[in-house]
This record gives sequence, structure tokens and C-alpha cells, in this order.
Amino acid sequence: MAVEIERKFLVAGGAWRAEVSGARKIRQAYLSKNGKASVRVRVVDESSARLTVKAAPDGKGPALSRAEFEYAIPVEEALAMLELRSGRIVEKTRHLVPAQNGRTWEVDVFGGAHEGLVIAEIELGTADERIELPEWLGREVTGDPAYSNAVLARES
Repeated sequence: MAVEIERKFLVAGGAWRAEVSGARKIRQAYLSKNGKASVRVRVVDESSARLTVKAAPDGKGPALSRAEFEYAIPVEEALAMLELRSGRIVEKTRHLVPAQNGRTWEVDVFGGAHEGLVIAEIELGTADERIELPEWLGREVTGDPAYSNAVLARES
């Protein structure tokens, strides 16, 4: 089990595009969501796939951290699991932008039902790790459920 610690921001401008070091197409959906955990299947570039269980924050630690269990699975099985989803498939292109201390900003440009939404997130080593915030970041939405992928996957 790993503990995921991340901060999430809306993106306010396009200056990040000049710094992109790589990108990948992602399709993901949720198989199960309840108050304790969510089960997500993700296909990346139609060439790899992962099944992820994310625990809800327990209220004891910082809201930006939670337990995460992640497993590689065959792409063919992941594609079949997408059909078993609860809600819609979330489509996005994830752009990788180098940050300080070997960290990477993941800038997600959403398509489909969320066309126009751009969110940047960065994984941290500790909840109190200091990071330099690029000028292209907008409002911080860490802990705001409206910007969680699980909520974005809900049918409207």
C-alpha cells in the first residue's frame, strides 16, 4: 500500500505548454464508489492499464493524503472493465511538466463531457513539502470534491 499525497490546482494560462516533456492519452472510469473507497480502471495510450483502489481521506491526516493500492492489469481486461463502469468514461491528455526536486506537474486537459477543463496536480513526499507554484496555476482545488475524477465521472 502506498500513501498518495498530492496538491491540485486549476490551470489559469497556457505558459505550461512550453515546458511539456511528454504526454499520454488516458481513459478511465470507476467500477465502484462509496464513502470508504473508489475502484478505478485506467487505460493509458491503449498500451497499458491499471486497476486502482483509493481510500477516502480518513479525517485524521491531511486532506491531501490517502491510501492507494494500484495494480497493472492486461489492457484487454481493462477495456472490458470500462464497459462495467458506474458513470461516464473520463477522457484526458496528461502532459508532464518538470518541477523542482525531481517532481513533475501532471497537467490534465480534459475532453468529452469536460472539454475545456484543465487541472494540474503534483505528488509530494510529505504533506508539508514546500513547492514552487508556477505562474500558470490558478486556484487550488486540493480537497474540493467537485474536481475529483470520481465526481467528474458521474453522469449528469
